[in-house]
Amino acid sequence: MKNIFIEYPKCSTCIKAKKWLNENGVEFEDRNIVTETPTQEELKEWIKMSKKDIKKWFNTSGLKYKELNLKEKLPNMNDEEKIQLLASDGMLIKRPLFIADREIYIGFKEEIWKDIIK
Repeated sequence: MKNIFIEYPKCSTCIKAKKWLNENGVEFEDRNIVTETPTQEELKEWIKMSKKDIKKWFNTSGLKYKELNLKEKLPNMNDEEKIQLLASDGMLIKRPLFIADREIYIGFKEEIWKDIIK
């Protein structure tokens, strides 16, 4: 599997993460989360691989999340419905995402991403 970096180009955290990847010589395929939103199949695979609750995949600070009142709605949805929702709009997905062979990184925390270059 090729490393995939999924970002929203105008996101300051994504810009910082991409700069960090480039400075550390990490090769990756770059994807725009809005124009190339992850599919339901990709999300199912990555969520399983991440071993994290689906809730961690939502951009809870995003406008779309708040507009849709997802804080109230998500607890009443099943996993399939949550994955369909994430796949319907890239702005609902927490970013950036870095998909490597054996690990998924959600959001950018340099101290955690250091594992990428090991």
